[in-house]
Amino acid sequence: MKQMIKPLLTTASLLALGACANTSTSWHKEAGVFLDSGSFGNATMNNVQIHNGERSYVVDLNNRFSQEVLSTVNFEFNSAKLDPDAQSVLRVQAHWIRQFPEVRFKVYGHTDAVGSNYYNKRLGQRRANAVVNYLVNQGVSRSRLEAVVSFGENQPLIATQKRERLNRRTVTEVSGFVDDERLMDGKYAAIVYREYVESATEKPPTTEGGLSRIQSAGG
Repeated sequence: MKQMIKPLLTTASLLALGACANTSTSWHKEAGVFLDSGSFGNATMNNVQIHNGERSYVVDLNNRFSQEVLSTVNFEFNSAKLDPDAQSVLRVQAHWIRQFPEVRFKVYGHTDAVGSNYYNKRLGQRRANAVVNYLVNQGVSRSRLEAVVSFGENQPLIATQKRERLNRRTVTEVSGFVDDERLMDGKYAAIVYREYVESATEKPPTTEGGLSRIQSAGG
């Protein structure tokens, strides 16, 4: 009889633990998530993320930047020189950046895996510096740009130890706002309003084609 009771107790204990585990997960859900299959809870979660900074307007603006402009330029092997394709991409980047004087940007430099990590970090930094200098020459204030310590060969797009052009790149990203101001104070609304007014303003016809997204050369 005792031998039969022990398995029963063990099973009951496992069921109880499983019930506790399921209950504990609900403590981390948003209020109301079980009331309407998640839509109310998702809205609550979105509000929480905005207030605690997880979902910031910086992320939203960076997503927009990467959708409307190529954020990456590529380099020849062991070079920080900007070729014509890279310069074309950066001219479009500069045009976009000039439209948002409230926003700051960082440029990250990368390399492929050929060579030492120490050398590649310095090479990646030179590439980031070259991009920043070019954007400055295109009329972007240097105070809004930062060439950060590069990732060197540590974040490849293509996992290979060989030469790979796609890994030899810089990436431009939105990093924040001038004077470290968050857009929670209405500045984001001001940006949107400014664009709304400009979009409704009639402009004289021009013979030049509009700026479009330019594809960089492949490796």
